[in-house]
Amino acid sequence: MAVEFDLIVIGSGPGGYVAAIRASQLGQKVAIVERENLGGICLNWGCIPTKALLKSGEKFESLSHLKEYGLSASGATFDFDAIIQRSRGVAATMSKGITFLMKKNKIEVIEGSAKLEKGAAAPKVVIALKAGGSRTVEAKAVMLAVGARARAIPQIGLEADGDKIWAYREALAPKTMPASIIVIGSGAIGIEFGSFYRALGAEVTVVEAVDRIMPVEDEEVSKAAQKSFEKRGIKFRLGCKVTRVSKGGKGVQVAIETAGKAETLEAEVCISAVGITANTDGIGLEALGVNMDRGHITIDGHCATNVKGLYAIGDCAGAPWLAHKASHEGIHAAEYIAGYKTPNVVSPIAGCTYAQPQVASVGITEQGAREAKREVRIGRFPFRVNGKAVAAGEVDGFVKVIFDAKTGALIGAHMIGHEVTEMIQGYVTAITMEATEEDIHGIVYPHPTMSEAMHEAALDAYGRTIHL
Repeated sequence: MAVEFDLIVIGSGPGGYVAAIRASQLGQKVAIVERENLGGICLNWGCIPTKALLKSGEKFESLSHLKEYGLSASGATFDFDAIIQRSRGVAATMSKGITFLMKKNKIEVIEGSAKLEKGAAAPKVVIALKAGGSRTVEAKAVMLAVGARARAIPQIGLEADGDKIWAYREALAPKTMPASIIVIGSGAIGIEFGSFYRALGAEVTVVEAVDRIMPVEDEEVSKAAQKSFEKRGIKFRLGCKVTRVSKGGKGVQVAIETAGKAETLEAEVCISAVGITANTDGIGLEALGVNMDRGHITIDGHCATNVKGLYAIGDCAGAPWLAHKASHEGIHAAEYIAGYKTPNVVSPIAGCTYAQPQVASVGITEQGAREAKREVRIGRFPFRVNGKAVAAGEVDGFVKVIFDAKTGALIGAHMIGHEVTEMIQGYVTAITMEATEEDIHGIVYPHPTMSEAMHEAALDAYGRTIHL
């Protein structure tokens, strides 16, 4: 069989479609295989539609605070179906945008499910076409961007059923607004769904196995986030082991153990947010001898696997499971495949949670620095004394930065507050450019902006803060 393409990308999420576009820009002949909708989980059932829901929730919840701004309104209600339809409409619009980009960049889209078989330059791709029949294609290189799905734990009953037990798909498009919800897992997905449904008035209880919420975040931010969420009425059960999830009556029962004490929580629905499982099963990896690590594909610094011509990016290739990490890897791998001698794919990756308040972070945490026995200087600055934050009525939260005490290099940054997910990129850029405290101290920040808190936090680490 003749080689038809330079690159075949399997999966069209934010890693796959970006990689395909970059490869096309570099003169490669590219095909992309997608079994469902262009844009993958992120655009259709993840990042984008959840943000649409969260914005609706934020707008509605803000109506209860109008008095603080000298405003008043009465009789505010919401149309739950319309909120869901808006979210689905946003997802559809974004997916159509990817269709346009594929045509613009002359990328052939093949609709169907792919499986790999042994090939010459790279594995063959056998596609069960969505329209029926099959097609086998070959390329000089194949890139797996197959993503991941919500993790299920069927042995304890934690498996989405489309009715009372939800994963992210069910939580994004439910038939009715639930009155009460138990969220299992306090990572970004669990916190975001909990935040949205609480904004619309649902009773929300979040169950977490460890002793604090958002355990990947800096401990100080984690504690502040819990206080803010509790102020909004979200309840937390920490240090709990879920032993059983069962359906009964009009809802679900979640059996938990806390310090050896058994208890059962009840709610109308349960949302499972206990992590993800890579979509690596059933695509021929075992027969090819692809190296794996706990269900994820093992890759090198250029996203290459141990199999000739086969690359993997994004969620299927391991943590962090973030869309922007997948895009970054996709571009890097596409350039490497096209012959560019790019350096290894090492870059600081920010984490963002779009709840109310938002949380954003990059680099090492304070506890991580302690565990690594690194000598650090830490600075903090609260939004309550930031002029723009006070004027906007968004005074909750703070900025925290961590510098290496010996070199002055910025090695970590952590934020909680209004729209901090839009601010974190400043610190990502600083770490990427190997900025020191002198560099950040010397930057002129526009006034009045909430980003001035970023400057003040860096000044605070060296005893130079001005407004505190």
